[in-house]
Amino acid sequence: MTSLTTVNQSFNGLGIAPKILEILDNLKFIIPTPIQRQSIPAACEGKDIMGVAQTGTGKTLAFGIPMIQRLAQAKGSKGLVILPTRELAIQVSESLLQIGKSVGLKTAVLIGGESPEKQLRSLRQNPHIIIATPGRLNDHLEQKNIKLDQVKILVLDEADRMLDMGFAPQIDRIVKKTPRDRQTMLFSATMPQGIISLATSYMKLPIRVEVAPSGTISQKVTQELFFVSASSKLQLLEKVLNEYRGSVLIFSRTKFGAKRIALAMRKIGHNATEIHSNRSLNQRLEAMSGFKLGKYRIMIATDIASRGIDVTGIELVINYDLPENPEDYVHRIGRTARAGHQGHAISFATPNQSRDVKNIERLIKTQLSVSPLPKLPEKRTALKQEFSPSNHRPYAKQKAKASPNFSKNSSKSNSGKFFQRSRKGTKRY
Repeated sequence: MTSLTTVNQSFNGLGIAPKILEILDNLKFIIPTPIQRQSIPAACEGKDIMGVAQTGTGKTLAFGIPMIQRLAQAKGSKGLVILPTRELAIQVSESLLQIGKSVGLKTAVLIGGESPEKQLRSLRQNPHIIIATPGRLNDHLEQKNIKLDQVKILVLDEADRMLDMGFAPQIDRIVKKTPRDRQTMLFSATMPQGIISLATSYMKLPIRVEVAPSGTISQKVTQELFFVSASSKLQLLEKVLNEYRGSVLIFSRTKFGAKRIALAMRKIGHNATEIHSNRSLNQRLEAMSGFKLGKYRIMIATDIASRGIDVTGIELVINYDLPENPEDYVHRIGRTARAGHQGHAISFATPNQSRDVKNIERLIKTQLSVSPLPKLPEKRTALKQEFSPSNHRPYAKQKAKASPNFSKNSSKSNSGKFFQRSRKGTKRY
């Protein structure tokens, strides 16, 4: 007889179907994270969920497992996941297919920067789950390429970020096209009061699952702060990078800054790439793939891309610029110390940013450790030229690189699957 303690430390006893438990076991997913343990039972029962948890704690499977299971039990129903960035949408699709592909799950990813024709083909395959950014989904709705009347499960992932990015009107238009009797789940690492008010307008008596207070930082990430003049930031960055050997993620407040930092890093011999809104989808995918595989040791990103960076083993996160919003600090440094690993975060603040630092400390309820400025290397001639005022101007849009060679997985059905291929599977809807 299995003890209660053992059950609580595994996916058993959470209301998950035997077939999905078998898949989780084959994937070596043995112990659920706190957000998964607390969300899955209620979500499997069809209840609305408002989940608050630190980044890197498994929120995708917290909603993904119940969604896959419930859609398998209700033939003809569909799921819809709305996210703020292209990279996050792709990663969520990969995670859901990891669980559901062997039972016949099909997904469609609707994101900007990708061929609409390719997305139309995936829609004609009658997918069970649609994963989309708000703008591209609204484009398809306006062109009548898709209907949402069969959506029985709606997920808003990283909802606070979506609303920060001005997606609220688009999300409202999308939600109004879904049935009222749907299940709605919302997950994020931060949950400001404005988000709660908006979320509850979409939900029916939601169950709030909060495994850590909004703004909580993982205990496995250490934090450090340097006060440094803007003109000496690059020298400090060079000094820091010489002391670490693992993968490093650097955050810039602007896309132009990210471009200049990446170019400066390459000039002094580092393998560096960048990811921001001025990069094409293929360029962003290549950067992410190269960063994961070690082709690039350093990646420079803006906040618009920070939620889509899910890479285990990032040794160091550097806030070259402090974020505009304290909540973004939580998401930035949450890119390290993921999946049980240790991590370190270093922030650069100029002397006039004391108030910004205090706002971050107030949110995370921790005083940042200020380190003395070390002896900095001399500014190199090439970097003096690159970061001179005359060069601080927008750059020309680059041509997209070829997309990385991702393998295409077949989705053939068989009699042992939860999901069976519809006779009208090729119908355009």
